[in-house]
Amino acid sequence: MLQNIQDMHYDFKQKLNKIDAEKYRNLRVPEIDWKLREAEEVFIKMIAEPRYRMALGFETSQRSIDDIKNIVVNFTDLQAISAIKINDEQYYFVLPTDYMHYISSYVKCKKGSCTKKIRTHIRQHDDKFQESSFNRSSFEWEDVNGVFYEKGLKIFTDNSFEVESLILNYIRKPRMMHNAAAYMNGTYNLPDGTTLTGTVNSELPVSTYSEIVDIAVLITTGDLIPDYNVKQAKLGITN
Repeated sequence: MLQNIQDMHYDFKQKLNKIDAEKYRNLRVPEIDWKLREAEEVFIKMIAEPRYRMALGFETSQRSIDDIKNIVVNFTDLQAISAIKINDEQYYFVLPTDYMHYISSYVKCKKGSCTKKIRTHIRQHDDKFQESSFNRSSFEWEDVNGVFYEKGLKIFTDNSFEVESLILNYIRKPRMMHNAAAYMNGTYNLPDGTTLTGTVNSELPVSTYSEIVDIAVLITTGDLIPDYNVKQAKLGITN
């Protein structure tokens, strides 16, 4: 089993060579790091926000839960995000800088002297929920509607109650894994100017490392080799 970023680099090179050694060019450490980070993101998305019916899906199995549990954040009441008022019926919350995917949330609401913690119901933008007496946000029925937009999460009321704060459960961005120690002078710069030194392992469990490498090899194969479908079939990734 792969144990660290160095193992992932070695496994990546071995698997890429096995697919097509004559067409493989010796990728530099920063390039391999980039592919591994891209693959890690794909892996997380396959679990957190699958686009296809046959994808994994978060909390569909204990394995999926275990695969990304290290980057799941559950806010407490003390970590609640303060609401920013737009008007009497709309509030919004700025999402954390490490936010990646939404899991669930509750909003703390107040009507007169009464307060409640109500689960957020995420709606689509084209839903006419605010125009429907059955779907409109309601303090009494403990139903609060929300949508995501450019500033973060927007929450709607029926103008009879206020929204104070948000308790958010989400999947955060993982720390940036890299193997800069293996590059020239043990360091390199990212395109944005960030300097990397030493090594940083993926935050995901080591049991996922081989799958992440498989995805990285698949992505790289598509970039380097024209007959992509043939090479994809050779790889034989299994979930």
